[in-house]
Amino acid sequence: MSGSTFEERIGYARAVVDGDWLHVSGTTGFDYTTMTISDDVVEQAEQTLRNIDAALGEAGCTFADVVRVRYMLPDRDDFEPCWPALRRCFGDVRPAATMLVCGLSDPRMKIEIEVYARLRHAPST
Repeated sequence: MSGSTFEERIGYARAVVDGDWLHVSGTTGFDYTTMTISDDVVEQAEQTLRNIDAALGEAGCTFADVVRVRYMLPDRDDFEPCWPALRRCFGDVRPAATMLVCGLSDPRMKIEIEVYARLRHAPST
């Protein structure tokens, strides 16, 4: 749980560990400590990535463990400005990726990102 009021009101968890897999829910650019969101899509993308990084960290993962990412944006023209922020997290990882143009649950949201990560275990000795 991230502390987002959405989790409680809707009934879901930010991330779920299932065996070796970590499923991180669609995550947006809300700062969950203040429940505020920027009007700028790049700032939203950066906050979204910080939110995802926190969820990954709680499960013992990093962006290096991400194998699948989905980007969801209401406006396709907003995607390219986010590429530098996305590349910083995923450029060396190269997860499978999909970008969808779709409506999001709040009109202030300009990007939502969902990831799947594989939990890595230390080799047995």
